[in-house]
Amino acid sequence: MASLTSSIVFDDIFSIQKINPEGIKLTEVLPVSRLHAKSKNYGMELTLDYNSEIFPLNVGQDVALALASSLTRGPAASQDATDEEDRDRDVWRPDSKGRRGLEDDYGYVMHGRVYRFDPGTGEVVTAYASFGGLLMSLTGSFRHMTNIVLGDPVFLLMRK
Repeated sequence: MASLTSSIVFDDIFSIQKINPEGIKLTEVLPVSRLHAKSKNYGMELTLDYNSEIFPLNVGQDVALALASSLTRGPAASQDATDEEDRDRDVWRPDSKGRRGLEDDYGYVMHGRVYRFDPGTGEVVTAYASFGGLLMSLTGSFRHMTNIVLGDPVFLLMRK
């Protein structure tokens, strides 16, 4: 798990077990696929919709997945900062003048919101998030998802 000073609220390595198990792509217009994966460290189960054209994946492949509350590497900048440079240091900018964030370490990033938590049996829970209509469900022990907060925005980051 991530440290207390990090914006990462969950991270693990997942092994992809299935892609589009229903046998069809989710949409005929957009290159969206649905993967099913199991984590190597925590035994979590992941179902995730993703853009398969810009981030192609294969069954049997391992991917590192992280959920973060922001893209900053450390704690977020204070909101009462008076210096303009201090306020802008954590802002992503296409001209690369902002500070480098977590997105530089990953090949695929989505922004969304945690919209639901389902209690399961015992200590197993499921967290649901939507990333502009691309959905994620993460199921496993609540102990590994204590930093994921219902209603909060979240960044999903993946790398091969």
